[in-house]
Amino acid sequence: MEIWQYILLFGAVLAGGGLAFWFKSHNRRLLQLVLSFVGAYLLGILVLHLIPDAYSSAHVKHVGWWVLAGFFIQLTLEQFSMGVEHGHIHDHHHTNRPMFALQVVVSLSIHAFIEGLPLSNHEALHDWAGADHHSNQLYYGVILHKAPEAFALALLLLMSHFSKRLVAIYVFCFAAMSPLGAFLTQSITFSTETLQKMIAVVIGSLLHISTTILFEIDNTDEHRISIQKIMAIVIGVGLAIFTNL
Repeated sequence: MEIWQYILLFGAVLAGGGLAFWFKSHNRRLLQLVLSFVGAYLLGILVLHLIPDAYSSAHVKHVGWWVLAGFFIQLTLEQFSMGVEHGHIHDHHHTNRPMFALQVVVSLSIHAFIEGLPLSNHEALHDWAGADHHSNQLYYGVILHKAPEAFALALLLLMSHFSKRLVAIYVFCFAAMSPLGAFLTQSITFSTETLQKMIAVVIGSLLHISTTILFEIDNTDEHRISIQKIMAIVIGVGLAIFTNL
């Protein structure tokens, strides 16, 4: 990754969290629509790009095991993050207990660090798989996912009556996690097999997040989703298809 890519990744996530400080009231509906677009885009690049590339390489046996590992690692982390990855902001969690904030931030930071690991090695993945992709779609997918995630994190902590200074520190630390993961794999030489295992774990994690976002329904009584969410999903998948051409 180039230095500008690190700055953009860090800055976009930091800006997403910073927006929460200027919102006097929260619009969960708008946040859910944004996340629906992001979830559809992530699912699109997973199905069209990342999963085929991972499975077409012979460097790692039983790639599916690592994908499942990533899926269940994310499932475990969400037991502590309160579903902030999906834009969940629950009223009954509004408490300023220090351990509440710590468990949310730590779990989200682990999640962000894992997602950052393969970002500086996308060209190597394409070479292993014999694929003809030149854009780092995962990089932009992580940015699109992390910015609203940081917004939801900051908003949740502010609504839980934590000080703005403490919330800013937490958001700063969270924004640094994905760049830190990318820097680690760029600075240290890992084997081809290890790198692809990392990517498979990230695929599993993103698969869980994207499907959870998309499978959430707007009306539990009628078991349906709104036309606005359907349009956001169509646009997200369309963008994934366009960038894969």
